[in-house]
Amino acid sequence: MSSPYDQPLSSRLDENDAVFIMDKVFVPWENVFVWGDVEKANNFFPRTGFLPRFVVHGCTRLAVKLDFIAGLLLKAVEASGTKDYRGVQANVGEVLAWRNMFWALTEAMVRDPDCFRVVTISGAMTIAKQGLLLCEMIDRGWVDAVVTTGALMTHGLSESAGMLHFQHRTTMQDEDLYSRGYNRVYDTIELEKNLDDVERILQRALSTVSEGTTLSSRLICELLGRDLQKHSPGRGILKSAVEHDVPVFVPAFTDSELGLDMSIHNHLRAEKGESTFKFDPFIDLDDFADRIRHSNRMGIFTIGGGVPRNWAQQVGPYLEILRSRLGSSDPVRRYRYAVRICPEPEHWGGLSGCNYSEGVSWGKFVSAKEGGRHAEVYADATLAWPLLLRGVLERMGRV
Repeated sequence: MSSPYDQPLSSRLDENDAVFIMDKVFVPWENVFVWGDVEKANNFFPRTGFLPRFVVHGCTRLAVKLDFIAGLLLKAVEASGTKDYRGVQANVGEVLAWRNMFWALTEAMVRDPDCFRVVTISGAMTIAKQGLLLCEMIDRGWVDAVVTTGALMTHGLSESAGMLHFQHRTTMQDEDLYSRGYNRVYDTIELEKNLDDVERILQRALSTVSEGTTLSSRLICELLGRDLQKHSPGRGILKSAVEHDVPVFVPAFTDSELGLDMSIHNHLRAEKGESTFKFDPFIDLDDFADRIRHSNRMGIFTIGGGVPRNWAQQVGPYLEILRSRLGSSDPVRRYRYAVRICPEPEHWGGLSGCNYSEGVSWGKFVSAKEGGRHAEVYADATLAWPLLLRGVLERMGRV
C-alpha cells in the first residue's frame, strides 16, 4: 500500500474498479434470472431497489474524497495566512455548511430504500425548460410520486409532443399577443395552436377509455404518458412517469388547460348522444394516501408551493383524522425528510412561504428533535434546482 503523503486517496483504498472481458462464458441456466424478457430487464433498476443500495458504496468512496478536499481548503487558508480573517471564516464555513446540509438531506432520501419520495412542483417550471430535470430524477429511480399543477403538465405535454415555446419580445404588447394567438407566461410564449394540439392529444388518449370509467387526474396523466410512448420519440415527464410506474397527481386539475379540454371532450360526447366521463378527485386522494400508508418513511422535495405542496403534505393529517374520527387502524405518517426551493418569505403569510416548523404543528413533518431533517432554500428554482441535481449526480459518481 502506498504512502498517504504521496497517494492520499488511493492509499485509503479508493482504488479503480477492475473490468474483466471474456468472450467465451458458460452460465448454467439455474443461475439465469432474466432471459428474453425486455420489460423485466428494463425495470430491474427502478423497481428492485438496486440503485438506492448500490450508491451506498459510491457515496462512501466519495465521502473520503470530500473529506480530503475539505482538508485541503482549510490548509489552503491556513497556508495563505487568512484563516483568522472573519470574512474568510464566514465564507469557508458557509460553503461547508451548505454543501454538507444539502448532500446529507438529498442523499438520505435517495439512499433510504424504505423512503417513499414525493416531488411537488408548482410555477412555470416546464415552460422554463426545467422539465428534463424531473425526467432525469424519475428515470434514475429517485421519485415515487409526483404532485403538480395542470398548467405544468399542459406546457410539458406540448413540449414532449414536439411543439415549441418562444422567448417573449418585450416590445410586443399583451393586446397584440392576444390578437395573434400568443399566450405569455412571464418571458416565454406558448402558442394558442399548441394548446389546440394538446386538446387533440387528450381526445386521442381518452378514446381508449371504456364508457362508464370514472376518471381521476392520475389516470388521465397515465393515459397521456402512454400516448406519448406511442407517438412521441422524445423525453417527457408523463412518458418517464409511465415507463417507471410513477403516479402523477394534479389536485387542482380543472384549474388548467387540460381540465378545460376534459370538459370540452365531455361536451362533444354529449352532443353525439354519448355518455360523459365522470371525474372524481377523491380517487387521487385515497390513491396517494394508500401509497403513503404502506411506506415506512417519507421524504418530500418541493419546488415552489401552492396546491401541490399542501395536497401532498396533508396526507399525514388525513390518515390521523381517519384514525381518530373513524377508528381506523391507519398508522401515523409524517415526512421525515424535506427540501424546499422557493423564494417566498414567511412574513407574507401565504402557504408557499409556510416553513417546515409550522408544518410540524399540523402533524405533517417529523420535528428536528425527533429526527426530522429539513432544508428551505430561498432561491430561484431555475437556478438552484439544476445545480442541486448536478451536485447529487457528481457526489454519487453518476455523471
